[in-house]
Amino acid sequence: MSLNLKQPVAFVPTMGALHAGHLSLIEIAKSYCDEVVVSIFVNPLQFENSDDLAKYPRSLTSDIELAEKSGATFVWAPTFEEIYPTKPEIISSGAIGNLFEGVHRFGHFDGMLTVVKRLFEEVKPKYAIFGEKDFQQLFLVKKMVADLAIPVKIIAAPIIRESSGLAMSSRNTRLSEIDKVKATVISKALFSAAKKEPTEKARAELLKVLSSESDFILDYAEIIDEATFEVANEESLNTRAIVAGWLSGIRLLDNMPMRSAL
Repeated sequence: MSLNLKQPVAFVPTMGALHAGHLSLIEIAKSYCDEVVVSIFVNPLQFENSDDLAKYPRSLTSDIELAEKSGATFVWAPTFEEIYPTKPEIISSGAIGNLFEGVHRFGHFDGMLTVVKRLFEEVKPKYAIFGEKDFQQLFLVKKMVADLAIPVKIIAAPIIRESSGLAMSSRNTRLSEIDKVKATVISKALFSAAKKEPTEKARAELLKVLSSESDFILDYAEIIDEATFEVANEESLNTRAIVAGWLSGIRLLDNMPMRSAL
């Protein structure tokens, strides 16, 4: 297929249900190129649970309107057949893809990398903007681009938070107002841990605050080395806390820098 795009392109791949976090990515994209492409495609390959796929929020009409108002010059909502005209060539996320999120969402990162590569093949962007909220995803996309020598520069965009501190996510629409309050335990834990040194104290603080909300079911909470995605130690120069878990059957994840050498 040919999208007839004006090069160079800044690209924002999404699964729809756009919110202020997505719109911030479009704003960043506009600063790089006049042609800003937003894709909306709910990729079945990255859902390990068919029920989660079925419940994923979809709002295509309003998504297109929001994207265009925010500066997208081309909004592309391809069909499954357009993305996968033949049997998909699955991209392996390797050992790092089997850590943390990969432990709890088997095959998720393989599916994510597979669709990102296909989107890059069709859009051929010079720049692609990814949010830091899905930090392991961002890490793996950067690694794939380097490993496969894909000619695109990955731009990392900061997490956008609600006034409560809750990281914005399409899944937040499924939270009740009471659950949104309970979910703030995640950002509270991250902010509190960021004030602690050394790393072991930060890790202990992270777990202590998270345990204060009994309805939040923790999958993992760890402080990692940003350069390797290994568990951080006191010699790690740039560290980041990553958290994921469940609240009322809805999966939430967040992260925050802990220590930086810069």
